[in-house]
Amino acid sequence: MNFTEGQILNHVASFIWPLMRISAMFVTVPLFSLRGVPARVRLILSVVLTLVVMPLLPDYAMVEMFSYQGFMVGIAQVMIGLTSGFIVQMVFSALLFAGQGVALSMGLGFASMVDPQNGQQVPVIAQFYVMASTLIFLSVDGHLLLIKMLMDSFTSLPIGIEGITKANIWTIITWSSRMFAGGLLLTMPIVVSLLLVNISFGVATRAAPQLNIFSVGFPITLMLGLLLIWITLPDVLDQFTGILNDAYDLVGKLLRL
Repeated sequence: MNFTEGQILNHVASFIWPLMRISAMFVTVPLFSLRGVPARVRLILSVVLTLVVMPLLPDYAMVEMFSYQGFMVGIAQVMIGLTSGFIVQMVFSALLFAGQGVALSMGLGFASMVDPQNGQQVPVIAQFYVMASTLIFLSVDGHLLLIKMLMDSFTSLPIGIEGITKANIWTIITWSSRMFAGGLLLTMPIVVSLLLVNISFGVATRAAPQLNIFSVGFPITLMLGLLLIWITLPDVLDQFTGILNDAYDLVGKLLRL
């Protein structure tokens, strides 16, 4: 059997292009992008999914890998994979933003632990919200749904230079405001309640200067904050589910599904 150099390069390209799109998605998607997940595991998953999707790829114009067009095709595949996982990642960032706001309001901003997602120190309350939302994310098979959408994108958005356009990038930037708006909505009841409590403590201190507000106010604020977290947790998780659905709708729009 004789193979020309062009045929070998075309076979390699038919493996490399989908591998770049899939592996880029595993870099940013929640759960798989954890620092505790070895890079070898992500690579094995990417290769396995690539081998599965290769026979199902629709026909596309062959492009020489080591050329300017091949470089642009590679950039397009990486951008598609990165944006697909990054959009869902922003939903979890909204919960981190919400947890930080609650922790600072109730006086637990100093209690922090390492977030396994990004390796940074975050308040314990924020980490609690992230762990609860991760369990919901796994229970609804959110990671499997995102992988399925990326597999379907090879049909709706075939391999080529065309990928994430400038209009799509502006759409993602505009939608990123949901991270702050959603985090603010998640924490609004707790933050407002604790603000009213702090205002009442300020009035009490003004009326009775001899009152040690730190020894009295901190335990009350802490206990009230924990109580409000317990009461509002179901609503917070419902809000998280709504933001997650919006994120998947945006991913489907970008992937033309």
